[in-house]
Amino acid sequence: MYESNVNENYKSMIDPNSLNWDLLEIKDGRFHILQDNQSFDATVLEADYETKTFRIKINRNVYNVTLKDKFDLLVEKLGFSNMTAQKVNHIKAPMPGLVLDVLVQVGDTVAKGDSVLILEAMKMENIIKADGNAVVKSIEIGKGTPVEKNQILVEFE
Repeated sequence: MYESNVNENYKSMIDPNSLNWDLLEIKDGRFHILQDNQSFDATVLEADYETKTFRIKINRNVYNVTLKDKFDLLVEKLGFSNMTAQKVNHIKAPMPGLVLDVLVQVGDTVAKGDSVLILEAMKMENIIKADGNAVVKSIEIGKGTPVEKNQILVEFE
C-alpha cells in the first residue's frame, strides 16, 4: 500500500497490485501508459529519490507527487518525521532504542543532513541526521546507551 500526495488537497492510498495498466518506458524518464483503453504520455521532469518527491507531466498536466510506502507511514506514526521540526540546538530520540554508534565529537561542525548517530529501534538501524548547520556542544549519550523517546542525545551551540 502506498500513499500518494499529489498536492495539499489530494491524498490517496494506492495498492500497486490493484493497478490495471500497461507501462512502457520509451526512454529515460519518458513513459507510455495504457489504462482502461486510454493512452497517456508521462515524463518525469524532476525526481528526488531521498524525499520521494517527483514532478511528473502526464499529457499536458504537471503534477507534484510525494510517495510514501508502508515504512514511511510507520516512521511517521512512530514520530520519526518530527525530527525535521525540531530546533537545531539539540537532537532528541525520536523513539525508544539503543545507541549503536555516535558519529560526532564535541566541537565537530555538522551540516544539515550529516549523520550524527545510529539508533537501533524495533530491530532497525536508524541514522539520525543533523537538522541544520551547528557545532556539537555536548553528547549526552554513549555507544550502547539505551534511550527513551524525546531524551536529548546531542546538544549544539
